[in-house]
Amino acid sequence: MELFASPMACSLASHIAVIEAGLPVKVRFVNGRKTDDGGDYLAVSPYGYVPALRLDDGAVLNEGASVLQYLADRNPESGLAPAWGSAERYQLVDVLHYLGTEVHKRVFYNIFSTAVPAEAKEAAKAELDPTLAAIARRLGDRETLVGDRFTVADAYLLTLLNWAIFLKADLAKWPALQAYHQRHLKRPSVVRAMGVEMQERKRRAA
Repeated sequence: MELFASPMACSLASHIAVIEAGLPVKVRFVNGRKTDDGGDYLAVSPYGYVPALRLDDGAVLNEGASVLQYLADRNPESGLAPAWGSAERYQLVDVLHYLGTEVHKRVFYNIFSTAVPAEAKEAAKAELDPTLAAIARRLGDRETLVGDRFTVADAYLLTLLNWAIFLKADLAKWPALQAYHQRHLKRPSVVRAMGVEMQERKRRAA
């Protein structure tokens, strides 16, 4: 399989999941509309965004929630997703969609996108703190979002919290959320994935 990613984008969550699950997946970095071997990324994903996961049979998954769950289900022993049919699995689906729509698309996309009008961008910035407060309430004093093990939902939230820090959000307002972020930043899979992706960013900037 091949995971198409952009360094420190939302695809970081899938990169972390690949490492956590110990899967033989090649990570391919995308720059604009080109893959790292000079290919046309639109030939892989007609949407042009990441992540995209090309399966062994050539089929492509192109949404974060489906990519993350597919990777988790390829190695159930990893604990990255609860079993299908369990209440916890639907909690995972619930939180993945919440993070993908209400947090990623409604807030962060509007802040970062150059195509968004200034008024909408400012409105999204005003929503950042209330959104982080809502996440902190959802997390409570637990160490993980679903159950008592690190799941793909935590990989996604960690990525979004990295963006919040980049935007100068003060996570100290929510001590449990700040502790959650700091704890998972030390996770070996996170250290490894972020190290590779930061190196790619440095290579592009050179």
